[in-house]
Amino acid sequence: MDPTLEPLARSLRDAPIVDRDGYPYFVHGVTDGIPTVEPDVLRAIGEAIRDRIDLTDVDALVAPEAMGIHHATALSLAAEVPFVVVRKRSYGFPGEVAVHQETDYGESELYLNGVDAGDRVVFVDDVLSSGSTAERVCDALETVGAELAAVVVVLRRVDVDRERFDREVTSLLDVRVEGGEVVVVD
Repeated sequence: MDPTLEPLARSLRDAPIVDRDGYPYFVHGVTDGIPTVEPDVLRAIGEAIRDRIDLTDVDALVAPEAMGIHHATALSLAAEVPFVVVRKRSYGFPGEVAVHQETDYGESELYLNGVDAGDRVVFVDDVLSSGSTAERVCDALETVGAELAAVVVVLRRVDVDRERFDREVTSLLDVRVEGGEVVVVD
């Protein structure tokens, strides 16, 4: 494991697990903003992502609201690449693409704006579980004609079936929920 990610790995061990309709959901600053997201952890996340993916000629980072935003911000600052947010509300702009988000624990609508045909983009999010959100946003990016350069997440759950997502993904840490706690997989 990258030593700069040790504070993140250590903090995950204390993350509480809550039941969301039969889905064991862990609550952590990186995934929920509870407890606080420490600046050193966020800085390490931005730098670790920057070091793992090719950002050559990337026009924008794309992050879903809400928990992808702070990771896109950290990466944007570390790599000096702007970002757009796939929002939870429609603005009705020309070219807006509705994205139906359905996860193992809920569903909602997201709206993509600010990405044009030919833009080279990187999708950034907090955690990849079922992959539904990532898949829907990546589909929307392809619908507008953007080139998806990479999909990157801070955490990837390896204990969840991802039938809905078969794209290559870069993760900083792989985790699973086991025995009521988060386990970092080496």
